Amino acid sequence: MSKIHAAITAVNGYVPDYILTNQELETMVDTNDEWITTRTGIKERRIQKGEGLATSDMAVPAVEGLLKKRGISAAEIDLIIFCTSTPDMPFPATANILADKIGAVNAWGYDLQAACSGFIFGLSTGAQFIESGKHQKVLVVGGDKMSSIINYEDRTTCIIFGDGCGCALLEPNDEGLGIIDSILKSDGAGRNFLNLKAGGSLKPASYETIDNKEHYAYQEGQTVFKFAVTNMANVAAEIMEKNNLTSDDIAWLVPHQANKRIIDATANRMGVGPEKVMINIEKYGNTTNGTIALCLWEWESKLKKGDNIILAAFGGGFTWGSVYLKWAYNA
Repeated sequence: MSKIHAAITAVNGYVPDYILTNQELETMVDTNDEWITTRTGIKERRIQKGEGLATSDMAVPAVEGLLKKRGISAAEIDLIIFCTSTPDMPFPATANILADKIGAVNAWGYDLQAACSGFIFGLSTGAQFIESGKHQKVLVVGGDKMSSIINYEDRTTCIIFGDGCGCALLEPNDEGLGIIDSILKSDGAGRNFLNLKAGGSLKPASYETIDNKEHYAYQEGQTVFKFAVTNMANVAAEIMEKNNLTSDDIAWLVPHQANKRIIDATANRMGVGPEKVMINIEKYGNTTNGTIALCLWEWESKLKKGDNIILAAFGGGFTWGSVYLKWAYNA
């Protein structure tokens, strides 16, 4: 009997209409287009505008588009794993809110929080439910409304992040296609360098936390950059070595879109040329849990059945990891 792998059988994405350009940011904080572009590779990012709109409201059109592509109904979904750092509410889980909004009446779900590494953590977790035979259709969603936790007076963070959501459907595959391996890592010692200081049980919301602007994302840029550039590159190379893959074997690298220099370092460490690297950071910025899923969505038409693909990410906390998968279908 062939081993069952969890294969991605459909992907989709959604980004808001509003475009926040570097030029507009120049009017808000002390920065300029050249400084942002040379250091991050970002030219613009999407922002979710409108009263009462949350992360789940970006997930709805993304998932509905996926279901239409795959030709299935929401009622066929067994499990929803929603990877996000900006849930609609602390509870209930945004996965459950999404299930209600799309009519996934037979799905249970939960939120997964691993910062920017969330989507690959979610894929690896979801794969276990497929490989065990427990579930047939697992929906992994990666999305964030980062604009809800960004201080647009802080030039170290407001230039980086954008809003967006992507999703992937996992189903059983017995052809040797799908998620082959993953290496996932974390180090809680990094919590001081990239975090949201207030709003949790450690420091509940108060007048003081609001006055101190501690409900916005905080980042020590240089420390995070140094750690990310080393570890994201190393874990991508590690999964290649573990699976006896050379750079010639790799069809695509799908890196988390945090910084163009980190992406380049990862590709160089793997020996992969720029023609094999998915990059859309220039137009979306860092959508945190959404970046890798949005790349797969945009490049879907170029992916071929059997392609060897490496996903790699790094996130706050710290978290980082890599997934090796064989693409399971021709678009």
